[in-house]
Amino acid sequence: MITVVGNLKGGTGKSTVAFNLALWSATRRNVHVVVYDLDPQATTSDAFEIRAEEGYLPAIKPRHLLDGLDDIPDNTDAIIDVGVSNQAMVEAALAVADRIIIPVTPSQADVWATQRFLKTIEKVRQGKKVAIFGLLNRADTHTAVRESNETLEALRLLSLTGVLNTRLYLRTTYRRSFSEGLAVFEMEPRSKAAAEVDALGRELYNLS
Repeated sequence: MITVVGNLKGGTGKSTVAFNLALWSATRRNVHVVVYDLDPQATTSDAFEIRAEEGYLPAIKPRHLLDGLDDIPDNTDAIIDVGVSNQAMVEAALAVADRIIIPVTPSQADVWATQRFLKTIEKVRQGKKVAIFGLLNRADTHTAVRESNETLEALRLLSLTGVLNTRLYLRTTYRRSFSEGLAVFEMEPRSKAAAEVDALGRELYNLS
């Protein structure tokens, strides 16, 4: 399974999503995971480098070129984090994806960026089908704030395969764990963030 995590807008938390999803799949599904960090900022690579320095397992060393994807075994997950500043690499990743996850933060600007990203996907795929899921990320924790629900409603009007039921909320646990090379469920296994990532993984991989 080749999963691309991306959007045309920066600041959507795609590196955090890719990092946590890769470690969730490696530990919860017990499969081999290969991570491709194609973002020139290399944020995902930085987190995995810290992880390696601390000796945390499983150890994953991100790749920076799209190699080895033609013969991915059935028991291997490839997670690809794409950056907006290398359009050629973005398009190369989209061309080989089995599915695409688009993290979207609660804002109209993110919805507009998602619309543009969908046009890029359509151009690259040229009719070849791919599953595309919108993921509400950094959602508001206060129920009185309307932007999260409004963003979800806007996403449902776009040509996505679907909008994921799971939301990842704006929590300090995501920032703290990422900066220490840990998934949220490793740093705080009983936290709300850990429960959210577990729900995301189970929804994506159709696990009960």
